[in-house]
Amino acid sequence: QVQLVESGGGLVQPGGSLRLSCAASGSFFSIYTMAWYRQAPGKERDLVARIISGGSTNYADSVKGRFTISRDNAKNTVYLQMNSLKPEDTAVYYCHAGGNSWSGDFASWGQGTQVTVSS
Repeated sequence: QVQLVESGGGLVQPGGSLRLSCAASGSFFSIYTMAWYRQAPGKERDLVARIISGGSTNYADSVKGRFTISRDNAKNTVYLQMNSLKPEDTAVYYCHAGGNSWSGDFASWGQGTQVTVSS
């Protein structure tokens, strides 16, 4: 069982910044990918950014140049630095991790953290 705990969400004004964190714990051998998704009310859950164990990243077009994903492999933690936030970034942000454990491959979700961009 792999648990993901997110933190760092909140209310911020347009143009502001937030930093999300997601720490993985439990029993596993390695985490290959860590990612952030978001889901706005009435919409599907969409990928925001992904980072693989080697450090390669990819981003949704809507956040390129504003958001940066990074990870600390020693701490099994992924971060999402969000700058120049816009009202349309308002959503619940979910952490996702995929890897390998004693019982095989796993894919886990965090509980979500609310990000609200409003004046």
